[in-house]
Amino acid sequence: MLIMGITNPKGVKRYICAAFPSACGKTNMAMMTSTLPGYKIEVVGDDIAWLRLDDKGQLRAVNPESGFFGVAPGTSKKTNPIAMQTIFKNTIFTNVAETSDGGVWWEGIDKKYGEGVTITDWKGSPWTPEKGTPAAHPNSRFTSPAEQCPIIDPAWESPEGVPISAIVFGGRRPEGVPLVYEAYNWAHGVFIGASVKSEATAAAEFKGKVVMHDPMAMRPFLSYNFGYYLAHWLEMQDLAKGHPMPRVFHVNWFRKSPEGKFLWPGFGENIRVLDWMLRRIDGEDIAIPSPIGLLPKHDSINLDGLGKVDLDALFDIKRDFWMKEIDELETFFKQEVGADLPPAVQKEMDDVDRRIKEMKQ
Repeated sequence: MLIMGITNPKGVKRYICAAFPSACGKTNMAMMTSTLPGYKIEVVGDDIAWLRLDDKGQLRAVNPESGFFGVAPGTSKKTNPIAMQTIFKNTIFTNVAETSDGGVWWEGIDKKYGEGVTITDWKGSPWTPEKGTPAAHPNSRFTSPAEQCPIIDPAWESPEGVPISAIVFGGRRPEGVPLVYEAYNWAHGVFIGASVKSEATAAAEFKGKVVMHDPMAMRPFLSYNFGYYLAHWLEMQDLAKGHPMPRVFHVNWFRKSPEGKFLWPGFGENIRVLDWMLRRIDGEDIAIPSPIGLLPKHDSINLDGLGKVDLDALFDIKRDFWMKEIDELETFFKQEVGADLPPAVQKEMDDVDRRIKEMKQ
């Protein structure tokens, strides 16, 4: 779960957490370079967040790590210029390719190696593009000290943590799931987190393009009863002593067209979605209800200077898709949680199921 600080053009700073499965863009989001003027991004952490309530009921987050642990392939000056400024000193690279002049290389680095320079792949064999195999392992990594990141947040080592205004869940969903939607309340937000699914990546132990359940983006890391875990999330609202809980959102940067093209440009353009979230936190009336949550009102996402974006396709909610989604989720909960599923989560699932069935064909 990443932690990032976002200061808007009015000078108001908020902290948000975001939980995505591995290799779904946590580091890129935490180190985002905003394409909207006036926004300042600072990173507290890109991987793990410890959450706790302070004595006033404010949810706070601490990054317990001293560095960043990011996926190397696809990282470049275009996709994550902040990471590229961070990782080329005091860094451990694992399973990347090596260049004969002492450098590193991976797919998507957008860095030309010099004339006469040869590459050794992650298995230790000579490599050329004609070989037809990746030079770097798809899940190769960099590990760098956080303190050398040029946008490290001043409070990144604060023992009391930073105050969290929003929690964002998401995964790789090529179809059916909107670009962004907001939970109706805290319990609905816990249900949304428990419902996270994502297309398998090289960081998962499964191969192929299968869409897997990954509740709270914690499937590989849950160390105790999943039902109790969800109950602890629900309990936080009671322990907050009436203090407002963070807003909960779900994002999907990876929806594709029928032709297999990404519908949203992602990376620094994701600030446009975060801008909408921050305005929702500030109380702006820019959302409309849907069966699965609150969606942005028409023209409420700032698209200035972006070019053509098919918002209809990005926010299309199909009844058949979501009926199947709920049926699969119900089966998953029965198999993995059983009688320990908190009643509040069951109620939220039943409510979503009812609203979907009430949709017009």
